Amino acid sequence: MNDDYFPRVGAARPSHLMFSGGVGALVDLPNFSVLVRGLESWNYTGLTGNYLVDEPRLREAVNRALRRYTPGEKVTELRSAPWADGGDSNPKGIEAQRIGVPVMPFPQWLRCTACNELAGIDAGTFKFVNQNPRTPHEAKFIHDCKPKARRKPLAVAARFTLVCTDGHLDEFPYQAFVHHGGVCPEVPRPRMRMIDHGGNQAANVTIRCLACPATRNIREAMGEAGQRNLPACRGRHPHLGTFAAGGCGLAAIVLVAGASNQWFPITLNALALPPSKTEDIHRVVEERWTELQMITNAVIHTAMSQSPSYRYLEQYDAAELIAAVNARHAGVVVAAGPTDARVDLLTPEWDLFTCKQLPQPTEDFALVEAAVPTALQGLFADVRQVERLREARALIGFTRLDAPDPEDPALVKQVELSSRPRNWVPASEVRGEGIFLRVQDELMADWVAHAEQSDVLAGHRRAYVQFRTNRHSDRLAGDFDPMKHWPGARYIALHTLSHLLIRTIALECGYNSASLAERIYAGDDDDPRTGILLYTAVPDAEGTLGGLVSLAEKAHFERIVRRALTDARHCSQDPLCSERLPQAPYDYLHGAACHVCLFLSETTCERGNRFLDRRFLVPLDDDPKLLLTPAELVS
Repeated sequence: MNDDYFPRVGAARPSHLMFSGGVGALVDLPNFSVLVRGLESWNYTGLTGNYLVDEPRLREAVNRALRRYTPGEKVTELRSAPWADGGDSNPKGIEAQRIGVPVMPFPQWLRCTACNELAGIDAGTFKFVNQNPRTPHEAKFIHDCKPKARRKPLAVAARFTLVCTDGHLDEFPYQAFVHHGGVCPEVPRPRMRMIDHGGNQAANVTIRCLACPATRNIREAMGEAGQRNLPACRGRHPHLGTFAAGGCGLAAIVLVAGASNQWFPITLNALALPPSKTEDIHRVVEERWTELQMITNAVIHTAMSQSPSYRYLEQYDAAELIAAVNARHAGVVVAAGPTDARVDLLTPEWDLFTCKQLPQPTEDFALVEAAVPTALQGLFADVRQVERLREARALIGFTRLDAPDPEDPALVKQVELSSRPRNWVPASEVRGEGIFLRVQDELMADWVAHAEQSDVLAGHRRAYVQFRTNRHSDRLAGDFDPMKHWPGARYIALHTLSHLLIRTIALECGYNSASLAERIYAGDDDDPRTGILLYTAVPDAEGTLGGLVSLAEKAHFERIVRRALTDARHCSQDPLCSERLPQAPYDYLHGAACHVCLFLSETTCERGNRFLDRRFLVPLDDDPKLLLTPAELVS
């Protein structure tokens, strides 16, 4: 294919590029697989639409996470995937040919489904066919091994790749492997065949050289013993087109293309909040400089304040804002706190959700007070309807083999999205609605005091230590604290209550549970919090149908809570589920919880279905003080 025409081979939702198929990921298409290329290859030239995602808090969090502190290095833009109107109506036009997320076929070794011939794309054995621009999903590689056949046999990706714990990805060395590290004695580039014998005993695939008698089964490359039959990792990042100087040197591991651990995204997300009067005015100007730089006098301030898009300016003193903008124009830089600290995205949200005076509604956020039903006043202090919200998400890197730990990023090697720092990262945004719940502070404090002394929570703590110890890498230097980032009893109770409500709400609000998301505001011992935000996170319907918010009304909410607690008392996996407690040698991080009663989809749960236990909310044990929920609600 030439440089003037880039055929379309498929389509993906913006959220797909955040969670399952972003930069560096292998994406399975109907007939072959592709790798999403690095940011250097993304092309926004000629785009006239607004592809920027505006969320200052998220930009700041991205820069802190990537350690970008100097002005020339900072991320200044969050960009959605390149897209333009006209690509579908005119697929042969320039919009369709040059605008889109760039990908490359990977693995680039293909196998004919008819004759089993194995060859690289550059060998000329297979032909790429993409004849109809309106059906990009029909793009494929074919093999002309049967000249008289009306339909040419399909060539599919040879499904084996090499990865390492530093996140490198490479082709499987078929020629070197079948010849035991050497070359074919007959020809430099021999023809080969890949024969899949099937069966259920792991991989059973034979690689055969057609020029010499060499043959070898792929099982000899599997497992720890198989690593001795493979070369060391070459340090390849195919999404960037680079190799590590001097190679990588780590052991290469065989991985099947499409395996769930070939790519884990590292993302940050934040809710778009209306500005607060308590915010530092210089920080607000710095974060929103693009839109505030024009406010250099009172006349401009008055004119802009009358626009619905700038209604938030009423939150600030006009003279202070104008002075801060002029100081910024004059080059005065105001210190904004330690640069090495992580941005706390949850505290501003908690402060807003719990404020006594509700903020003025904006296009992105609207909060309404809802009455707490009398029967639930012993459990909840506040119930508030979030009629509108906007969540912005940014992709800042990825890992392979091991999932990243958002609380301890150094545990796993992060792979960069580009070969050099750029001033933007991929992002997406969704609009939705939600319900904010605040548990009674006194109730939670009394419960925590008792739960901290219980054998049940001691079992959770021991499991957490075992979990962290098992996943600690020997390659990391320094002291290791196995209790670091322990969420605490308060989090486990709030998280369990959140899952119970989501499972019940999904039956009534019109969204399935995978379309809902949660944010738990548990804080720590120095700043205890007791909040839960349940909200929609679906990009297709924009999540604002009103079905979720309506369930917070007094007529429905009591029924929802009672039903959730009633359903939680029984699980079809009982007594196995109800009696489960984390205990050695196992390191799972849940107690009385399973797929039947509490687990949710990965897109819904913020902690991967960890830190859950029904016995903290409904009576499963003999200790009534172990229950956070008032007795009259679970009797």
